[in-house]
Amino acid sequence: VRVVESGGGLVQAGGSLRLSCAASGSIFSINVMGWYRQAPGKERELVAAVSSGGTINYADSVKGRFTISRDNAKNTVYLQMNTLKPEDTAVYYCNCNARISFYGGAHNYWGPGTQVTVSS
Repeated sequence: VRVVESGGGLVQAGGSLRLSCAASGSIFSINVMGWYRQAPGKERELVAAVSSGGTINYADSVKGRFTISRDNAKNTVYLQMNTLKPEDTAVYYCNCNARISFYGGAHNYWGPGTQVTVSS
């Protein structure tokens, strides 16, 4: 399973960015797709995640500013980030919890990450 993010970049505080993530390869089913981020010197943290049934979770720090959405037909997840703050600066990683066969269990697959930098 290959996971690839796109859409990162440099933006001023108060601005917006939209991240995209596509999963490809031998995929039987995808359970949860989500976004994590890791700032320098900090642990990786959940930003937002959406299940195949549409259940969504957000970190408290991004509620009301970020919106996650998913296209199940395209195995793609998006993260619309509005009102960005300097503390949102981090490498953003896409996570895909997927099964590659009917008989196998689910595993986590990660993208290489995309840098988001918010200047003050």
